[in-house]
Amino acid sequence: MQLSSKGLYAVMAMADLARNSQGEIIPLAAIAGRQHLSLSYLEQLFSKLRRANLVESSRGPGGGYRLKSNAYDISISDIMRAVEEPVRMTRCHLEDIGGCVGDSRCLTHELWRALGDHIAGFLGSVSLGDVIDNAYAKELASGVAGHTDSRTDKEAPRDVAAGG
Repeated sequence: MQLSSKGLYAVMAMADLARNSQGEIIPLAAIAGRQHLSLSYLEQLFSKLRRANLVESSRGPGGGYRLKSNAYDISISDIMRAVEEPVRMTRCHLEDIGGCVGDSRCLTHELWRALGDHIAGFLGSVSLGDVIDNAYAKELASGVAGHTDSRTDKEAPRDVAAGG
């Protein structure tokens, strides 16, 4: 699979933003610090995310970013496309005009293309909100998050943690 740090970091940073912003502007330096990512690299990624209308920015003191839409309306594939991260399983870069091996396709080309299609479909079906909910549920199950929902300061749903 050809997936670079660009897509992985963009999803990590967007998940951090979704979890910690609650509609407020968050400085990229805060995200970089929490996720142990390069601030200059995040600036490049967020420029692309802004152009794709996934985030909005605020300049000046106290500036940063916030999601432009609800986290449940942003798919992981939206983020990957915004930072120009293709999900490609074949080694063919010019699939439409050539082949994997010279002018023909390799024997396993269709297998890897189909796998890439499944991965793309999966990433399109998972929202940023789904990622945050799953991470929070795992924290609850492990006892890391305690018994209050830090996102809203309300009592967390107990059925998420341990089935009760």
